[in-house]
Amino acid sequence: MRSLGELLADAETMHRGRICAGQVLGVRMAMLGCQSLGIDEPTRGKRLIVYVEIDRCMADAIAAVTGCRLGKRTLKHLDYGKCACTFVDTSSGRAVRVSARDDARSHVWHYAPSGLDKKTTQCEAYKIMSDSELFVVQEVVVDIPDQDQPGPPVSRVVCAICGEGINDRREMWLNGQALCRACGQGGYYRNPENKIESFSSHPLPVT
Repeated sequence: MRSLGELLADAETMHRGRICAGQVLGVRMAMLGCQSLGIDEPTRGKRLIVYVEIDRCMADAIAAVTGCRLGKRTLKHLDYGKCACTFVDTSSGRAVRVSARDDARSHVWHYAPSGLDKKTTQCEAYKIMSDSELFVVQEVVVDIPDQDQPGPPVSRVVCAICGEGINDRREMWLNGQALCRACGQGGYYRNPENKIESFSSHPLPVT
């Protein structure tokens, strides 16, 4: 695997020319996850699938190091709000979850020159602290269903209410009809008249 400095440069480019503590943590987390699985060059092919549990700076760093992307279906986002990722080797089936230690930030002052602000201190310290001081690594089992695997869609249906297509078994079934989740449960968006277009406002006959 390439050096920390090279990978930080890649992360900085992806993050529009800015390195922060979250980026450093993400790069080191990705390096540790890949090393734990024996993957030296994660950007080649689709051997690696990564589940990232937060949507902050760390996620960009994970993508920069691993080459995993949402569009390739090799990067999965689960919104747990945690600085943690699970790395899955699809060749061997092995998976490791790497989580950031919450107490790591209390030790950063021992690793950076005095006089730096808090953010800079964290950033510099995270570059040199040991893996064991920064992370917890645990072997886990991840069962990835067919509809979440890389490759072409395994299914496609049309929502009975909005008429939009739904890929990869993301539909829900109510009264014998396929609905997208936005129509069936209420979506994150609404129309300008403040009317929520959902299943509740378009009752279907019971069948």
